[in-house]
Amino acid sequence: MGTPLNLTSNIFFFIFTLTIFFVAYTFPRLQPKQTNLVFYVHDHFTGELSTAATVAGKSGPASNILHFGTVAVVDDPVTVGPSDDSKLIGRAQGIYVNSQLDGKGLYMVFSVIFTNGKFKGSSLEIQGSDIFTMTEREFGVVSGTGYFRFVKGYGIMETVFMDIASLMATLKLNVTVKHY
Repeated sequence: MGTPLNLTSNIFFFIFTLTIFFVAYTFPRLQPKQTNLVFYVHDHFTGELSTAATVAGKSGPASNILHFGTVAVVDDPVTVGPSDDSKLIGRAQGIYVNSQLDGKGLYMVFSVIFTNGKFKGSSLEIQGSDIFTMTEREFGVVSGTGYFRFVKGYGIMETVFMDIASLMATLKLNVTVKHY
């Protein structure tokens, strides 16, 4: 028959257990931060300062982004306000694909790369559907870098200005993300 544990072992075990519980409950837990951003993307397919171009489609690079199957690349300015001359805080760089048969919906995947302000050097990765005939549409924020590392969230996109004839638009993005 084995010998029972002595009193010293029991006291050591009790103090060790209490220490573990104390440490586990007193260290701050990593809680995600929530950040809300509002910014504007200026999308110009025509003009001297065009920031978007079609690269493929049924008619090749001459395709129109309003036609099903057209692929476009963008490098749009991101500003704090809706005006073209508002303070520049970054660029929206990525791809739009017209993925709706009637031509009224885009699949978008792009990075918002912050070049000025509080989030300089950080980025948000955005993807989702953009049915641009709707007043508001929701998209996902699927990743990020820098300040937005381990981000997950969503955004609401709203058209502030659209000129279909010249293929120019200003979009308001209201983004809510959780990150560490």
